[in-house]
Amino acid sequence: MNNDGGLQGKGRADSPAVAEGARFSRLAEVCSALRATSKRLEKRAIIADFLKGLRNDEVSAATLLIVGRMFPETDKKALNLGWATIKKSLGGTRQATLEMSPLTILEVQEALRRIAAASGEESMKAKRRILDSLLGRASDEERDVILQNIFGEMRHGVNEGVMLEALADASGADKESVRTANMLCGDIGLVAEVALTRGAEGLRDIQLSLFTPIKPMLAEDTGGDFAGALKEHGGRTAVEFKLDGARIQIHKRGGEVRVFSRRLSDVTESVPEIVSLAHKFKGDSMLVEGEVVAVDRGGRPLPFQDLMRRFGRVHDIEAAMAEIPLEPHLFDILYLDGRLLIGETYESRWATLASVAPPDLLVERLISERTEEIEAFLRRALEEGHEGLMAKRLDGRYTPGKRGKLWLKIKPAETIDVVIVAAEWGYGRRRGWLSNYHLAVRDGEGFAMIGKTFKGLTDQEFEWMTKKLQGITTSDERWGVRVRPELVVEVDYNEIQKSPRYESGFALRFARVKRIREDKGPGEADTLDRLKQMYEKQFERKGRVAEP
Repeated sequence: MNNDGGLQGKGRADSPAVAEGARFSRLAEVCSALRATSKRLEKRAIIADFLKGLRNDEVSAATLLIVGRMFPETDKKALNLGWATIKKSLGGTRQATLEMSPLTILEVQEALRRIAAASGEESMKAKRRILDSLLGRASDEERDVILQNIFGEMRHGVNEGVMLEALADASGADKESVRTANMLCGDIGLVAEVALTRGAEGLRDIQLSLFTPIKPMLAEDTGGDFAGALKEHGGRTAVEFKLDGARIQIHKRGGEVRVFSRRLSDVTESVPEIVSLAHKFKGDSMLVEGEVVAVDRGGRPLPFQDLMRRFGRVHDIEAAMAEIPLEPHLFDILYLDGRLLIGETYESRWATLASVAPPDLLVERLISERTEEIEAFLRRALEEGHEGLMAKRLDGRYTPGKRGKLWLKIKPAETIDVVIVAAEWGYGRRRGWLSNYHLAVRDGEGFAMIGKTFKGLTDQEFEWMTKKLQGITTSDERWGVRVRPELVVEVDYNEIQKSPRYESGFALRFARVKRIREDKGPGEADTLDRLKQMYEKQFERKGRVAEP
């Protein structure tokens, strides 16, 4: 894709500042402006105006840096910088800025690429030299943005969805074309460059390429409201077992098979049994989606934590296969022998999937119009150790990278009453509120932490919580406050896991505040002993392996 057309003729390169390369300070100013507003439309306008003022070859880098990516999602480069190295560079002497030219956006991106590329015995020294030089040339504001990129916390409330909308605003292309192009190539920087230089026509040229992972469609959570899901889908829906596993996409062309995770990582070497099963698919080339679960010797699903121990394994795979076998459950197909299927209905895609994959590999599903039938199907899913159900609209298209009501999660959540013992200041939309809460259960005379969450509350509740917590603060920290353990909240969660991170030895997976329990005092919060009992109770329906 060339950079000769598009917006190049709109005067974007006429400014001397742009001709020599856009200064990184401009990007830092944009990030500051984004932090100063909570309004989505204003954020989009700020980004669009900024990107339209850049040279074509700067758009990709600027887009990635604003969203805090540094590298495309499909590019698995990593800086591999420890806190000790970063701290030393931060403590170094600032270079004489009068003798140095200002940092440009492309220089920052190139420095980060060189840090990621450094390897060998002297790699840490090389990384440190590059980082010293980069931070030494940066102003305080520029340093903050660079460090936020390194730590993956931009704190300005611009997620990928906001950026994609801003790209549509800047280029004049429709949002769906921008989103689809991003799903197909997994590189929001490339999408930005194409959108601003070649518009909607250029975006249409971005096609699916096998062995390049694509961004998956997402679902919205309904709690346990299967009646609401049925109504949302027009009175008839397809419900599938919602498995407590890891989402995968299987790419196959001829005899070659690659498997990618939900986060677009190549996990092929870790899942040889999945590769072997994929060779049984009918058809020469395809992209199939599914969920992989870990099972015990009796075929019962194992907890997610055990799956993750196996899923990232790259050594002693045969021993791992014997200890924690994996099973795939397929639920969608997006490409088959030259045909892109995301524009077809779910019902049509399922029929295609059923024609190419062995029936025993398809996820358990039911099409129904009756709530009592769906409720019975849900009970069966839970009894077999699964999370719940996925309800899918029969005439729904595949909407990449987007969470919507075409797919709905139906799963009853467990709840536990916990005490807030500390809170962190939020950022982006939650800026100015104490909104990331440290959760603890009673443990003898004290409290033992079991996790954190910022999910579940409304803006009004965040504001109320902030005032309440400030009133019971025992110490102010740079990151937030420690508080007297007085405020009780009811939290729902997906699973209790063993965790060395917290003194309790446990952590809640996907914790979410369900309601503030002003009617309860800290002495009525759940205990660590009860948490242990709840942890053990999970295995009534799940398998388990020996503790690592």
